[in-house]
Amino acid sequence: MAAQVERLDSNNAGRLHSLSQTPQQQHNHVKQDKEVIVVDFDGPNDPQKPSNFPRWRRIAITILVLWSTLAVLSSGSIFVAAHEAIAEEFSIDESNFAHTYWPVTTWALGAAFFAIFVLPLMEEFGVYYAFLGSWLVMIIFTIPQAVARNFATIVVTRFFVGGSVAIIGNCACSLIVSLWSEKPKICSALIGQWIVCYLVGNSIGPVIGAAIFHYLSWRWTFYMQIIYYSIMFPFIAVILQETRAEAILRSKARGMRKQGIPAYTKAELNPISLTSYVLKSAQRPLVMLCTEFVVTISTIWSAFLFGNIYLFTQSSEQVFISLYGWTVTETGYLLAAVVAGEVVGIIGPIANDYFYFRSAKNNPENPGQPLPESRLYTATVGGLLGVTGGMFVYAWTSYSSLSWVGPAVGLAMVGFGATLVVNAIANYVVDAYSNYAASAVAAIAFGENIFIAFLPFAAGPMYTRLGFQWASTLLAFVSLILSVFPFVVIRYGKGIRQMSPFMEASVPPH
Repeated sequence: MAAQVERLDSNNAGRLHSLSQTPQQQHNHVKQDKEVIVVDFDGPNDPQKPSNFPRWRRIAITILVLWSTLAVLSSGSIFVAAHEAIAEEFSIDESNFAHTYWPVTTWALGAAFFAIFVLPLMEEFGVYYAFLGSWLVMIIFTIPQAVARNFATIVVTRFFVGGSVAIIGNCACSLIVSLWSEKPKICSALIGQWIVCYLVGNSIGPVIGAAIFHYLSWRWTFYMQIIYYSIMFPFIAVILQETRAEAILRSKARGMRKQGIPAYTKAELNPISLTSYVLKSAQRPLVMLCTEFVVTISTIWSAFLFGNIYLFTQSSEQVFISLYGWTVTETGYLLAAVVAGEVVGIIGPIANDYFYFRSAKNNPENPGQPLPESRLYTATVGGLLGVTGGMFVYAWTSYSSLSWVGPAVGLAMVGFGATLVVNAIANYVVDAYSNYAASAVAAIAFGENIFIAFLPFAAGPMYTRLGFQWASTLLAFVSLILSVFPFVVIRYGKGIRQMSPFMEASVPPH
């Protein structure tokens, strides 16, 4: 989600220096009689500006990238319903440890690494090529998984698939922001829908995989991805268009230079090495993760929710196979309950926008400016009633004497609550940090993927030693503690912002 506002970080950098330090003076050494032109859009109505693209194209790109987000994120756990068949083929002993979860772990680690260290390259190459390039890499590295002759091949190649998915997902969000930035309410609503697609994509993998594995071998969970992604690629190449302002202006400047006009973008006037840029981009999220209270707690809470969604792929097998005699494939279908809850949770982003824009009328600090803390109202409901309540329901209806519907309802409640909480956190962090929003969101995304990678490994030991009821209850209590966060920020939001140098630097003028 870091690309949602990464332009804010780059704008904050203040990259204009003395022209005596720029490379174009050497380039134009024999053209000293010509004045250097700084390229920009030709006014607010410039047709090259993404927000001025034809409406039909903006809508088409938006639909395409929302669907792409859902499609590629499902790759994270699409094979888990077939893990027993994979273990059998490669002689993997899972009696004491869930070794077949390692491909999910490397997928998530790839997403974490690429989001921090590779995503900044989008600044240099633009959204269009980053999206298409990542899509091709994803297809290429899925092929070895489908034809793998050993388990290590799957584990290693999944790292690059996860990394590509992280780039595609973040590019999708960046595209939406660029296309609709001139219409804040529409943009905010679409970002809410993107977050729903992001969550549903992470949850729906086992459901799709179960349907495929029900009729075909486990390898087809990968073959189907290759076929589907390959069919989508030409549509993406044709419909998608570059929306990153810096990339568009750089292309314009190059065209002018070919005509002998010394034109450059602001970034070209003060170039920095790619290595320095990537390291600087990676450093700030990690610093904020360790020093900013809001970023730290937001990361832990959001990461805990994503980790739980993947933990359900492990715990649901133990619960429903042991209590109700279900098969592994049937437990994959069961996770549709989480997806259903997330889809219903679409009301969260709608309510979130309502409270946010309405708060501008009663803002004592900056009249007419919405309060960032108003973004967290829906998180109070999602955290307490949705996630915490759902975990308690999942825990204390897990008895063989009760219907399987009870735990399924608990899973749906968690999905519903997760949508409200993740949407609220993402929007609050973006509004509160403003100039440093990309770094804050990158830190949260990094934490989410680390929890996805490792938290589910605790499911087996925890549900075995504590029992189904108390294992889920422990998770419910953790959720209950984290649910206090929005109440604290809503009550003391102004003071928290004043104590944060990053937030203070982002406060709009009075």
